[in-house]
Amino acid sequence: MTAILISEVGPRDGLQNIATVMPLAAKKAWIAAEAAAGVREIEVGSFVPAKLLPQLADTAEVVAFAKTIPGLIVAVLVPNARGAAAAIAAGVDKLTLPLSVSETHSLANLRKTHAQVLDEARAIAALIAALPVARRPHFEGSLSTVFGCTLEGAIADAQVARLADDLMQAGCDEVGLADTTGYADPAAVRRMIALVRRVVGDGALTGIHLHNTRGLGLANALAALDAGLTTLDSSLGGLGGCPFAPGASGNIVTEDLAFMLAAMGYQTGIDLEKLIAVRTILSDALAGEPLYGFLPDAGLPLGFAY
Repeated sequence: MTAILISEVGPRDGLQNIATVMPLAAKKAWIAAEAAAGVREIEVGSFVPAKLLPQLADTAEVVAFAKTIPGLIVAVLVPNARGAAAAIAAGVDKLTLPLSVSETHSLANLRKTHAQVLDEARAIAALIAALPVARRPHFEGSLSTVFGCTLEGAIADAQVARLADDLMQAGCDEVGLADTTGYADPAAVRRMIALVRRVVGDGALTGIHLHNTRGLGLANALAALDAGLTTLDSSLGGLGGCPFAPGASGNIVTEDLAFMLAAMGYQTGIDLEKLIAVRTILSDALAGEPLYGFLPDAGLPLGFAY
């Protein structure tokens, strides 16, 4: 069956939404353990000013460590060209620039209008184009709040389509969809994938970032799979959300997503027992932070083979 890439976003999206600052040694242990469990892509941090997100102030050091792990795709989020330059200098394999389709959220999150974010996208594309081909990171433009915004409400399809095209024209390799506020449902996921693909083409939309705010995370993931997407973001223990979108709690749980995919026969390369064991690193380093997930509580079914 189709191979599906689970992109672990906990070290970035999970940690940015909690007050606790995880020690660097614990971050390294987390990333190493997940990679050893078979997770092939990890978003290890974000190049943002430390005063804004002190939880991610050591991203350059985390990237340097992650790059020593053979075969791991080391990804980061960047808010602008300055952050992208730092990411490129650190040697990342993938960088993501968020463009909220809600301009109200864009101003709250990045303090930039749509036009200003697109200027940053063009500047990032120019930085990448100036590199030797072998050193160029993959550049994704993420369409945030694409299923609705807690600050602005529903976003017109025409605006989503225009911004998707704008990102590709600015030089992104692909666009991604992000349910930043947890508003998505399976029908909306299928509809939005079709809408954006009509603009950018099938090859330029392969991934989606989902939250489980209202309990529909795995249902939405299944809808994305049925629509042909092959990359799904998730967070170990369900850590995360968006600190700039009120109520946008809860990424989908990596453990539960990996189990669902394995049960359905999809290939992820992940050892489920090893993945569950990684939670100990989080519980030890983030005392008092709740961890979510059904698989870790219930365990694998008797005789389960994958």
